[in-house]
Amino acid sequence: MNGLQAYQRVNAQTSITDADPHKLIQLLYNGALERINMAKARMQAKDYEGKGKLISKAIEIIGGLRGFLDFEKGGDLAVRLESLYDYMERTLFEANLKNDVAKLDEVADLLRSIKEGWDGIREQATAQQQQAV
Repeated sequence: MNGLQAYQRVNAQTSITDADPHKLIQLLYNGALERINMAKARMQAKDYEGKGKLISKAIEIIGGLRGFLDFEKGGDLAVRLESLYDYMERTLFEANLKNDVAKLDEVADLLRSIKEGWDGIREQATAQQQQAV
């Protein structure tokens, strides 16, 4: 492992360790988007093994996002997000199977939209967390 990779690994681990729950979700969105973009590049380079691993990792991350859903507090929104995450996982699987860049773009666009909304409530979420402590 070269120095840059070691630094990135330590930096990522530190970010996760220091993250509040809201920030952790932001990191998951960023990670999924990064894997999808990398998979797209691997697909275009005809590195199908690399593409498959990256898409699998993106699917795992989306599964992690599903695991954070709170159906008690989230109500209908949580149910709709679960359906959307399920759709994204299936679409990524299909993109992997058919080497379909458009499907990767579709999921990335959906993730970006959700992430923008999540980023927009950062101040509100952290204020609620501080009140709870």
